[in-house]
Amino acid sequence: MHQAQQDLLVLEAQSGNKKAFECLIIFFHPQLINFACNLSGNHALAKDAVQDVWISISKKLSKLEDPRAFKSWIFRALRWRVLDLIKAKAYHFQPIEDTNLSVELDESVIERQQLRKMIEKLPDRDRSVIYLFYLVELPLAEIAQVMEIPLGTVKSRLNRARASLQQQLQ
Repeated sequence: MHQAQQDLLVLEAQSGNKKAFECLIIFFHPQLINFACNLSGNHALAKDAVQDVWISISKKLSKLEDPRAFKSWIFRALRWRVLDLIKAKAYHFQPIEDTNLSVELDESVIERQQLRKMIEKLPDRDRSVIYLFYLVELPLAEIAQVMEIPLGTVKSRLNRARASLQQQLQ
């Protein structure tokens, strides 16, 4: 979905168009589930968190001033919800076998399972940055908003994660 289409859907949903909101759900739901699984390592928790976030977003959507911020806004909300659920239920990260991950590094595509295992070895903060950059394709500035960290920190975490992945390949 192009940014202009997303912006129009957000504006329509803000004005009460339920079909537009459903389109946003259909488009973003799989990405949100994967991100929540990536954060928590627990598919059930991920599904609960995503459902909670959609309910929350449906109530607060009219307060969003800039439709272009929707994507980072929803991912940030999901990140917080996952962290809240992890704290509340004392879940611990456990690698999930069925997530769909593929990333292109240095112009060579790595097999999904091998890459998933490599990414799982990264610290949580680096794993999240890699996921948001390569799989959700968020710009660095939006990753900084989602993670609520400075842009320079995002860049250093991304570089550290890339270096770690490169080292694992050797």
